[in-house]
Amino acid sequence: MERMSPAGADRPMDRKAEPDILIMTAVEAEREAVLRGLAGCPRAEVRIAGVGPASAAARTAAALARGGWRLVVSAGLGGGFTGAAGIGDLVLADVIAAADLGAETPNGFLTVDELGFGASRIAADPDWTERLARRIEAAGLPLRRGPVLTVSTAAGTAATAAERARRVPGAAAEAMEGFGVASAAADAGVPVVELRAVSNAVGPRDRAAWRIPEALAALEAAFAAAKEVFGN
Repeated sequence: MERMSPAGADRPMDRKAEPDILIMTAVEAEREAVLRGLAGCPRAEVRIAGVGPASAAARTAAALARGGWRLVVSAGLGGGFTGAAGIGDLVLADVIAAADLGAETPNGFLTVDELGFGASRIAADPDWTERLARRIEAAGLPLRRGPVLTVSTAAGTAATAAERARRVPGAAAEAMEGFGVASAAADAGVPVVELRAVSNAVGPRDRAAWRIPEALAALEAAFAAAKEVFGN
C-alpha cells in the first residue's frame, strides 16, 4: 500500500530513498577514498568496519540491522601475492577466505572446515562481482580476480606468504576484514563482494616499498567506475 501524505492528499508521500549499498572499510583514509570515487552517489553508504574480522563482523551486522540493503561491499587496501596481483592493481574476490581460522597440528594446518567446526570460505556474489568487473575494466583499470584472504595477523615473512598461498590456491590478495564483513552479510541474507587495491606485496615487511597513496588513488578510481553499477 502506498503511504499518503498527512493531509490525506491522493499522492504518495514524498520521501528520500535510503541508501541500499553498504560499503565497509577498515579505516578513515580508505573511507575517504571510496567517498571521493562515489562523488555523492546517493545509493551508497560508507562506514568504518575497524581493523580485523571481529570488529568488521560486529559493525557490519549492526549496520545491516536496519534492513533494506541490496549489497554489502568490503573495500580497502591489501597486500598482493607475488605473481597474482602487483602494487596498484585492483582485486575482486571470487572467494573470501579466512586463511588462518583453524588449528595447527603435527601434520600441518587444518581449517575449521576440516575440523568440522564450520566454514572458512564464503563465495562473493558472482553477479555483482561480474558487473563491477566489467565497469572497472571498461575504465581501463588493472583488475585481477581470485580469492582474497582474511587474516588476523598479516604475513611478514616469505614462508608465511607461501604457506597461505598453499592453503588457498590462486590467492590474489590478503587483508583483514573481508571474512568478517561477509559473515555478517551471509547471516543477513545480503549479497557480498570484496574489492581491494594493492599497496604492498604479501611477505617480508618492507614499509619503504609500500605505495599507500597510489593504492588509495586506485581505490578511488575503482569506485568512480563502480557508481554506475550501484545506480542513482
